Amino acid sequence: MSDIFFNGWDSLLRTLVVGVLAYAALVIFLRIAGKRTLSKMNAFDWVVTVALGSTLATILLNKDVALAQGALALALLIAFQFIVTWSSVRARWVRKVIAAEPSLLVYQGEYLEATMHRERVTKGDIRSAIHAAGQASVADVGAVILGTDGAFNVVQKGAEIHLDKPGAEAKVRR
Repeated sequence: MSDIFFNGWDSLLRTLVVGVLAYAALVIFLRIAGKRTLSKMNAFDWVVTVALGSTLATILLNKDVALAQGALALALLIAFQFIVTWSSVRARWVRKVIAAEPSLLVYQGEYLEATMHRERVTKGDIRSAIHAAGQASVADVGAVILGTDGAFNVVQKGAEIHLDKPGAEAKVRR
């Protein structure tokens, strides 16, 4: 029963030493990988981030995982993320697999119900985004776009909006 609360100084010392070193390794790897690794997240980035956190926790708490093994696991996850994002910048098909396209939810004050349904967005979600952008109502905005990171982008009325595919991708120019 005493192991539940305290199972020796050795395990505490291991957690302290491995924790500091694993954290330092993670920070170094993230700095080497670049800013993109820490950017706003799409679904792929979110999965990598969760995996990094899980791996770090495993390194810290599992005595069967050596620091070198854990650091290699962290480096592999970051390397995979780097390779995939590097590829997505250079190959459109990779980008389409990894990141969703922005979705047009409101255009010239009109809700686009089919897109809202597909993206599982309610009118209340959109109204909240409009109010957060300082606008009073849906009639006051030119467009509301659901970005690839899940953020709502409210476009002012009068901004020129070019649609590649209605309901799929919008390019805004001022």
